Amino acid sequence: MKKIKLNVLGISYSQTQSGAYALVLSEEDGKRRIPIIIGGFEAQAIAIQLEGLTPPRPLTHDLFLNFSKSFGIELLAVQIYKLEEGVFFSKLHCDNGKKEIFIDARTSDSIALALRFNCPIYTTNEIIEKAGIVLDVEEEEEEDKGVKAESKVTHVSDSEIEALKHLNLDELNMILEEAVSKEDYEKASRIRDEIKKRT
Repeated sequence: MKKIKLNVLGISYSQTQSGAYALVLSEEDGKRRIPIIIGGFEAQAIAIQLEGLTPPRPLTHDLFLNFSKSFGIELLAVQIYKLEEGVFFSKLHCDNGKKEIFIDARTSDSIALALRFNCPIYTTNEIIEKAGIVLDVEEEEEEDKGVKAESKVTHVSDSEIEALKHLNLDELNMILEEAVSKEDYEKASRIRDEIKKRT
């Protein structure tokens, strides 16, 4: 069965379920996208890694990474292998140096771990055919210009974003440290975006 490599495109609010998020995976050699509905905790775990933020204490997925590395276990790949009644099923392809094993895992957790282990994510053509969507031409043109079609998780209001524009770099860095220490990663990612714009 041919494997299709996927990349994490981003996270946006779910339009269909309140309090949930849509994790969007993109086909590496194609235009199809797979939206997967995930919870807020899982969305935060993925967004933190996408933004390159370092929490003051290890989160669950960071703990899994540290634990695995300490015992010489590598995560080789994540395989999204089944779609049943709207639920995606995944397994972790692991190697401890002596044998390779597959472990069943929720897809949201699998993606959070794939980002931390920097390993590939695969699915099958059957799943892409069932769940894949093709973005509108306008959205694809935006992507070609380097603009992400899907926005990452954010709870920061427009007024807060506007207020960030009036702060200097030292103030922004101070607020960024405070947001990370309070584990307010959504706010921290917005502040980081503002700092990047200036540098």
